[in-house]
Amino acid sequence: MKFAITGGSRGIGAATVLAAVDRGHDVVFTYRSNREAADQIIERAKLIREDVLISAYELDVKRSDKVEAFASFAAEKMGGVDVVVPNAGINRNNLAMSMSDEEWQDVIDTNLSGAFYVVRAFLPELLAQRFGRIIFVSSLSRNGLSGQANYAASKAGLVGLARTIAKEYGHKGITSNVVAPGLIETDMTRENMSDTHHGYWEEYSPSKRMGLPEEVVSAILFFSSEEASFINGTCLPITAGLDWVP
Repeated sequence: MKFAITGGSRGIGAATVLAAVDRGHDVVFTYRSNREAADQIIERAKLIREDVLISAYELDVKRSDKVEAFASFAAEKMGGVDVVVPNAGINRNNLAMSMSDEEWQDVIDTNLSGAFYVVRAFLPELLAQRFGRIIFVSSLSRNGLSGQANYAASKAGLVGLARTIAKEYGHKGITSNVVAPGLIETDMTRENMSDTHHGYWEEYSPSKRMGLPEEVVSAILFFSSEEASFINGTCLPITAGLDWVP
């Protein structure tokens, strides 16, 4: 299988890249600006397996023209793509009343519009081969989260987008599903999640801990597999059972 993963230089995206390589899949992934971090992922991947193709591509998913160029690069580099994981995402936290236009638009443009641009760019290739797996990365916050009106709206939008893609193209051999992680130990949560939310999670989560990126990746890889061919338009919470936070 050949994977195209956006936001693959850190967090869940990086873990997905490395896990896909470990299973023998070719991978092309994007990074926003940190080439050093992307190179480190490539080095780690090559230590896992030397017989797979892996490459990185600088991309701002907010630019639809740049996304189209990335899809062309992926097709040329790997001879096609089977699995698309639009994972790139950002946070710009603020209370709704205080949220600026820029904070709102930057998150919506990256997390929601960017994911749409990525899927739209790869759909012609997936349709031509009558096979494709699309896995969106949403969040527990899709149900609403204080201080994250922009992020919550973007992550809720991904569920509607995924289900629409499933309805439009399921008969063409393409599945479109969503993973919705809870609090996962990543750079983003360490940098943006408040101590209050951390404490709430650890107190009320049935697992009494944060999740690990690898625990999300296992679901992504399952959705990408032949075994998941009859699962389409599904949103899978990966929350250890805690499906609401204030």
